Amino acid sequence: MLQEDQLNVMADFELPDAMRLRPPRQPVVGDAEFRAAMSGFATTVCVVTARRGKEQIGRTVTSILSLSMNPPTILVSIDIMSRLADLIAKTGRFSLAMLANDQAAVADAFAGQLAPEERFNTANWSHWPSGQPMLLGAVTALDCDVIGSMETGTHVLFAGAVIEAETTTSRSPLLWQRHAYHGVGGLNEAGREG
Repeated sequence: MLQEDQLNVMADFELPDAMRLRPPRQPVVGDAEFRAAMSGFATTVCVVTARRGKEQIGRTVTSILSLSMNPPTILVSIDIMSRLADLIAKTGRFSLAMLANDQAAVADAFAGQLAPEERFNTANWSHWPSGQPMLLGAVTALDCDVIGSMETGTHVLFAGAVIEAETTTSRSPLLWQRHAYHGVGGLNEAGREG
């Protein structure tokens, strides 16, 4: 547990508005080698969604992390050229659903196998009090208020303070590893190719 005085400690250096990446000092691996290496990571499959007026859009993502406890914040990485990044930036809001192991069809739909206007038909959706989309039956569903963002060149990292959360402890998460879906106990089993 953090002490009261630890909660008020701030960094004693200037924080940049953008994450500026310097050129590497040595040659980097090729795209295929990088993708093969990254496919070894087992990551939780999530769908990030945003809504503005009648327009709602979402995308399957695996690049998320818990950023802080105070305030409770997550970080998501979204393609900077996507309509989703545009909607999140304009509304200052997004929602996230951690998919359950029986929601691979939702993951596929939001990964691009269905047109954007058809994706929300793949599962039962509701709305948070904020109006953002809420996936019913997810392992965890979060509604977030954007409290910061960083541009990394090709992506935007959105920091979202969690303002609403629902967790279903009886559900297991859907994982993605080596280009296939897995359950928590099934990483050594053959996954369904995605």
